[in-house]
Amino acid sequence: MRKILLAASIAFLGLSACKKDDEKSPLQVPSTYESANYDANVAAEKAILEDLAALKAAIKAASESNPLDEASLKAIYEGSDLQAATSAYYNTQVLSYLKEVADASTGGAYDMKTEGKAQNGKGGFFGGRLFEEGGLELIELIEKGLFEAALYNHAYSITQKTELTAADIDRLVAIFGAHPSFPNSSDGSKHEHPDSYAAKYAAKRDKNDGNGFYTNIKNALLTAQAAVKAGKAYDAELRAALKIYLTNWEKSCAATVINYLYSAQSKLTATNPSDSDLASALHSYAEAVGFLHGWRQLPQDARTITDAQIDEILNILKAPAQGEASAYLFVTDTFNQVGKLTEAINKVKEVYGFTDADLEDFKKDWVAEQGR
Repeated sequence: MRKILLAASIAFLGLSACKKDDEKSPLQVPSTYESANYDANVAAEKAILEDLAALKAAIKAASESNPLDEASLKAIYEGSDLQAATSAYYNTQVLSYLKEVADASTGGAYDMKTEGKAQNGKGGFFGGRLFEEGGLELIELIEKGLFEAALYNHAYSITQKTELTAADIDRLVAIFGAHPSFPNSSDGSKHEHPDSYAAKYAAKRDKNDGNGFYTNIKNALLTAQAAVKAGKAYDAELRAALKIYLTNWEKSCAATVINYLYSAQSKLTATNPSDSDLASALHSYAEAVGFLHGWRQLPQDARTITDAQIDEILNILKAPAQGEASAYLFVTDTFNQVGKLTEAINKVKEVYGFTDADLEDFKKDWVAEQGR
């Protein structure tokens, strides 16, 4: 009889324990992000972003009277926190781009409309901007490519930790380019901590209707922070939130590729465009190429788009991952080539399952449209 009672007691206790696990309280997610030690927690991420800003500033300083020095550019990048965060593949690309952009800066004036491919084998200045010999504005391939190959790559590595802390979630906020105040705006005249880097572009593509990329990322980070603080029982909620964070970051970049391709198309087909107009079109185009190329060879479970799809789109855009670019054709043979931009837009649309309505929304800068 004692054995029966003991067995029954054990069974009852076991059922009670299961019931308690099954009936855990729903995760309580606050509406605001609070972190007492935010600045200290994100020192490493700020260093990466500062390195990228310094590299961009050094390249932008180039002019016909102020050519760039390859060694000086590499001194900013090599051994930096930025380089340490960069994927092995894109690190090789950046080092090559730094040499090419330095060479281009010594090329002088580049009459792309007449020359097509730069005849000096270097490139030079056209319409106030610096292009390599094939018509690529390399500063954009460096900066925008590193948004994925370094910043996103760093964020992904954090999400892969077995156990995350509240400090790790702060780091995800910072490397995205956001702040705990989440202004959903890059307007520094209206916000003390405006969005920058990837967050800036996610905000531009967010209609602020509660369903946009930036809003989804903010909510995912609020959920992730709450899940970490609540303990291991909420690991499933944490992992789901991190997936939403990464997916919406990637999609916001894809939407921005589309935005820039539309912008390039509009500028190229304008009536009697000036050299400055054409250079601005190639600037938008290069931003799209950079935003796309940076995903190449990141872990496949970190992204939706595949390397094969990236290569297909880059080839359509005449900026192959492996090989010489012929971006100048968009200037010298606009009538026959501008349709390639639409073809690339449709390929990106297909990869991410965007709708026609999405594409119309992506044409707009919603921060400017809404004055927020």
